Amino acid sequence: FQVILAAVERRVWIADAYFLEAPILREALMAAARDGIEVRILLPAKPDHRLVYLASFSFLDMAERTGIRIYRYQDGFLHQKVVLVDDDVAAVGTANLDNRSLRLNFEVMAVVVDKTFAGQVPAMLERDFQQAKPTSAADLWERSRAFQWAVRAARLFDPIL
Repeated sequence: FQVILAAVERRVWIADAYFLEAPILREALMAAARDGIEVRILLPAKPDHRLVYLASFSFLDMAERTGIRIYRYQDGFLHQKVVLVDDDVAAVGTANLDNRSLRLNFEVMAVVVDKTFAGQVPAMLERDFQQAKPTSAADLWERSRAFQWAVRAARLFDPIL
């Protein structure tokens, strides 16, 4: 994904069930957002794995500071794995953007460089974004201290989640 993100000109939209970004991906997304690229990440609001859900909150501060917009899908459990880059590239598959999927499991993403195919993805993701609520660092800091500590503790397990 680094190579793809280095060439982005306008937008990167990601929908992922278990987004625990690898440091190199996190840096690439933050750099893109700082360069004025629209970066949106769609995550589930209803977790099926509590530890992964908690760990995903640890990215909110950095995302907000760099202009990355994060949304929580409200209409059921979101399990899709989709990446849209500009209007030319779309990746769809089984791999979540987490350490386990990218390095340990046998997962696959089809990266399609085709305007016709990629041109259908924004409409699909827009429908999903309409069923989502924006989330921010305030969503973490307004919660109980116990929840905040649980987020920090969950983040420690990130390499094996």
